[in-house]
Amino acid sequence: MIFIRDLNEHDAGGYWIGALYKWGIDMTLNVEEDSCCKVSKRVMVNIGETASFSCEYSQNHINDPKIIFKEEKDSIEMIYSTWNKKGSFSISDDKHKNVFSVKITAVTPDDGGVYLCGVWINRQSYSYSIISTVHLHVSMPPVVRHEGESAEIICPYDSIYKSKSKSLCKGKCSTRDRNTLNETVREEKETKTDRLTLNDDVTASVFTGTITGLTAEDAGKYWCAVTLERDLNYLYTHLIVIMNEELNLTKYEGDDVSIQCKHQDEDQKSFCKAHEASMCVKDGVSLETIRDDRFSFSDEASTGVFTVNITDLREEDSGIYWCGAHVITKVNLSVKTDFTMINLICVSSALLLIGGFTLIMCKLKLNENVDLYVI
Repeated sequence: MIFIRDLNEHDAGGYWIGALYKWGIDMTLNVEEDSCCKVSKRVMVNIGETASFSCEYSQNHINDPKIIFKEEKDSIEMIYSTWNKKGSFSISDDKHKNVFSVKITAVTPDDGGVYLCGVWINRQSYSYSIISTVHLHVSMPPVVRHEGESAEIICPYDSIYKSKSKSLCKGKCSTRDRNTLNETVREEKETKTDRLTLNDDVTASVFTGTITGLTAEDAGKYWCAVTLERDLNYLYTHLIVIMNEELNLTKYEGDDVSIQCKHQDEDQKSFCKAHEASMCVKDGVSLETIRDDRFSFSDEASTGVFTVNITDLREEDSGIYWCGAHVITKVNLSVKTDFTMINLICVSSALLLIGGFTLIMCKLKLNENVDLYVI
């Protein structure tokens, strides 16, 4: 199979395909513009969950068989079609909306990669049209722990890799470009340092890294990697460390407040309101950012701190917030009604009422005296 990426009008024309001096065929490639479909999309899924994505096609492909390809290292593999089905894959075609949906159940690390949504346009010549590209990123659920506790980073792998070298690294690690590993540790079987223990259970096909006495420096993105002959099979998770030191703030309605949060340069700044930090974790990447016109962010990247500014505080803003990225601080915000102002308003109102009542009584008294004088 010959696969041409990112077609443009200059690719159109005549081609000859074959084995020199043995056989060959002539092919004409026509490139047409079709604005119906999104070129590429990104899908995130945790290991063991179900991945779903949809592929939009134009009306002229409504009756063509739908197929899914996957880019491998040196080839393009047909993963699913109406005549070639794979157990964990399924396709449903909604011809009224010109969209077919793909589901992958019980996702494994090997399911990650680049998928091609296509249609079979010519069964005689085995010609296919690729209508969209999907990048499926498989990760593990984030690990959320408090400062001083222990955290387990559990790395499942396929049993075919049990004899391969396993790696655990933090931050940026080698991927398909085969850059040098920036490793926290790289060991086979079992090893132990002061706070880190690694264990490879080949029977259960699980590689585990345990970190004790967690500190802010331990927080970040961790990669589980299996070293292959020419590449790495890898999976990642996020270790989120909640600092023990909490921030307690008391303000009054109408006030403004500024809250400082720690973060690393490459991390997404985040601020979330929830009773538990784990409720804020979104897609295993970061905490959900609050979207409100009264909330704004200012970044001091060089100091590793960003500031959350909240204006015109309201009583309903009271609650527990989590701010930071990987290193999380608990913020207890209490917004109270300013009773001093209320008391002042009440006293003023009472004085006005008393004054008004006195004025009315004086007028009545004056009218009574005038009436007596007339008689």
